[in-house]
Order: sequence, then C-alpha cells, then structure tokens
Amino acid sequence: MGNRLAGRVAIVTGSGRGIGRGVAHMLAEEGAAVVVADFGGNLDGTGGDQGPADEVVREIRANGGKAIAHYGDVSKFESCRDLVQTTLKEFGRVDILCHVAGILRDRMVFNMTEEEWDAVLDVHLKGAFNTVRHAVEPMLRQRYGRILLFSSGSGLGSSGQANYSAAKEGMVGFARALARELGPHGIAVNAIYPGGNTRMTQSVPAAAADIRAAAGIRRDGRAAAPPVEFPPDGPQPRDPENNAPTVAWLCTEAGGAISGQVIGTSGWQASRYSVRQVIRSVAQPRHWSVEELNLAVPLQLTAGIPNPAPKQQPRDQPAAAGT
Repeated sequence: MGNRLAGRVAIVTGSGRGIGRGVAHMLAEEGAAVVVADFGGNLDGTGGDQGPADEVVREIRANGGKAIAHYGDVSKFESCRDLVQTTLKEFGRVDILCHVAGILRDRMVFNMTEEEWDAVLDVHLKGAFNTVRHAVEPMLRQRYGRILLFSSGSGLGSSGQANYSAAKEGMVGFARALARELGPHGIAVNAIYPGGNTRMTQSVPAAAADIRAAAGIRRDGRAAAPPVEFPPDGPQPRDPENNAPTVAWLCTEAGGAISGQVIGTSGWQASRYSVRQVIRSVAQPRHWSVEELNLAVPLQLTAGIPNPAPKQQPRDQPAAAGT
C-alpha cells in the first residue's frame, strides 16, 4: 500500500465489477477515499443491484481504506449531481473522476433500434458529460483535478458495435477538448483504452469470435496477434486488474503532467496513442474537378491503403478468370 493519493477523494463509476473494481481498489491502496459508483445493472443496462458496489466497499474497508457506495445511474444528469454532492458531503472534496461505467447493445446497424443506439450513448458518452459537469465544479474551486474517461480501442471501428464505437470515440474528442479547457485550472484529463477479460468481452458470441479468428482479424478489424500461452494458475495479461496501476499513476501529482492523451492500459504495458494528423495530401493551385480527383485520389491520396472490409465474393459465384 502506498500513499501517493493520501488525502485525495476519487469517484469511480462502474466500479462494482471488472476494470472499475480494480481501479477502485488500487486508488484506495494508494490512500484515496473512494466512492464506488455503480448502478449494478446487467450488461445491457437493465436491472439494478446494490450488491456489487457494497461488496467492493466492504473489501476496501477491510483493507484499511475509506469507501462509500453510490447506486445512481450515470446516464441521468440529476443522479450525477447527487453523486458529487454525496461525495462532498462525506469527504469534503472531489479530486479524481474515473468514468468506467458502460453497457453493450451489440447489433449490426441495419438491425439496430433507436433505443439500442440511445442506451449505449447515454451511459458512455452522456454519462461522461454528466459526471464531468458536476465533478468539475469542486475541482475548479480547488484548482486541482484528475479526470480519466474510459474509452476503447473499439472506437477505431468495431463491427456489430456502431453505437459502442461512436460513444467511445466521442469520449476521446471530449477528453481532448476538456484537457484544453481545464488545463489552465490545474485539471488534467485523459482518455483510457483499457482491456481485460470482463463481462463485456465474455459476452461476444463464441461463433462470432470463431469466425473472426478464422479470418485472422480482431473485432476492431485489425490483424489478430498470435496466441500466447501463460500458466493457468498465475497472473494473466487479460486480468482486468492490470489496468489499475497506470490509471492510479495518472491520478497522482506526477501524473498531472500528462493531459489530452489517449493512454492504453491493457495487459502488462502502458501505451500512448498518436494524435490524428494529416499523413498525405494532394493539392493544386485551383479547385479540383471530379475528373481530376478520379485520378488523384486512388493513385496518390489513398494508394496502398487497405480496405478494412472488402466486398466478399458470393459463395455460389465462381471467381473471375485470372483472379
């Protein structure tokens, strides 16, 4: 147990299970008082169970830490106001906000309902706004704060998860904007790309995972890494708790030097993702015609760029000669 966060107060949403639970424990081990904010819902956001949050609070207190539970819904603006007010009433300040809470409503876009789209964005992206909007008020008064918004590599594009990808990549833009707005006030903001063997990853149907593996691709469309075997009775790189140390460090005094970044915390490494920038351009001293672009775009601007999802040859149609 360290003391790098002694005297600090942290709110961790979605901390009743999985990655959030590991973060709550690590922050408490470093001396922070922790508000375990968890609705206790099912993976799709339905239901509600106070048990997971209460259990984490008991564990933290049993280890000598300070913790309370809050069972509000982060998709609700007033619920997040109550979350922050409860924290201030109990601990007197708010120094750290980790927004980990999330749900899944996986569906191909042509089968997705409006409710399935809204539900996912409400918890992830609107939940980020709701929690930040209220937590930032005491942080501004203190001129100190650490905000970590848990995004996902799926934000780069994940088949069957258009709602989830949109919410997670939106969170990156939100974090970068906040870093510029709040940096002058002593508040550091970063987006986190976590990973681990959680309820979410376990929910991927086995058949879908097998199809992707056979094709050599991951869910986000990138090439699959060759499997690595680890002793089953020891630590695993997919353990959700592996995210916590990097997250905890970013919440320290020293971690405040990092802001406006996307930090990967999955496995046994910490990663920093590049900021988007122009990698290739075509230009001329006047406006383009469509005919000119018909040549310039495929031959210069996009030459060599792979199609992440090329059109498939119909199974009952033989390939053309010479292909």
